Amino acid sequence: MVYVYGYCNGNANAAVDEYRRRYPLRRTPNRAVFTNVFCALRECGTLPSVHVSSERRSIQTVEEQEEIVSMVQRSPTTSTRRIASRLRVPQSRVWRTLHYDGLYPFHHQSVQHLHPGDDAHRLQFCHWLSHNRELLPYILFTDEATFTRNGINNTRNCHNWAQDNPHATVQKNFQTRFSVNVWCGIINDMLIGPAIVEDRMTGDSYLHFLQNDLPEQLEDVPLETRRHMYLQHDGSPIHYTRMVTQHLNNTYPNRWIGRGSLIHWPARSPDLTPLDFCLWGWLKGEVYRTKVDTCADLVARINNACVRIKDRRHELRRATRSILQRVDKCIEVGGGIFENLL
Repeated sequence: MVYVYGYCNGNANAAVDEYRRRYPLRRTPNRAVFTNVFCALRECGTLPSVHVSSERRSIQTVEEQEEIVSMVQRSPTTSTRRIASRLRVPQSRVWRTLHYDGLYPFHHQSVQHLHPGDDAHRLQFCHWLSHNRELLPYILFTDEATFTRNGINNTRNCHNWAQDNPHATVQKNFQTRFSVNVWCGIINDMLIGPAIVEDRMTGDSYLHFLQNDLPEQLEDVPLETRRHMYLQHDGSPIHYTRMVTQHLNNTYPNRWIGRGSLIHWPARSPDLTPLDFCLWGWLKGEVYRTKVDTCADLVARINNACVRIKDRRHELRRATRSILQRVDKCIEVGGGIFENLL
């Protein structure tokens, strides 16, 4: 390896190719091995020994093990790299010590922040639904969401496997932006919609939607279900205008859930509606599989994804039924955050 490395004038990439050409039946070391072997020979005058390093790694005192565990107990969010740096030990030893003691890293879960007083409103709604469980299949849960051109880009999950850095890029276009507002609903095992809102929705446009578009969206819902249906929406200002409230009182007397209703929908409660904790994640996962180039393409993807999701009625029913479990858990914690306990 040292000869091949020198033959290639210290070029590790060329050394890998030359070694593979000379010894096709052997396992080819990567370029880091060539570099490390040469540096060890130049600095220490000896080749690195796997057996010696293994012996050194196996030597660990009880005091060191206790100190590693103690540092994690004092600061559960600390990193293994920080512990290794403070104790001057290999990071792999820290990992092995923690695993031997039954400790593993767990990611934090993002949950909705609650304001003072939200707990009481959440408890009120959960108690109502818990005492009226038979109404769950008749509740139409609704929500609106905005789909943008770029969607959700998490570059930490994007990578290319290669021997050398390919310097791959992800194209973004911040100069040409567009977005689409989408309304959807879920009742029992049925997905209602999507309804594409061309402009920014206002109280008047939402009232027009309830009067003209919603009845068409509900044509596939059984008539018996529509007769006993409850309509749920959140406390958005467009849902709370006088005309909208009046229309809901006339169309769904004592059978709508929201701000200003006898059945109050608690604010900041996306963990209690299947659209927030389930549907939008499904839909955006389908829509943003590949880059979106035009607004028309985005709308077409939303419609096509909803068609596929409508066929997953068993999963839709399971998502709706899971609300009862969430309601029970919310009551158990006194109306606070419970998603981390599911």
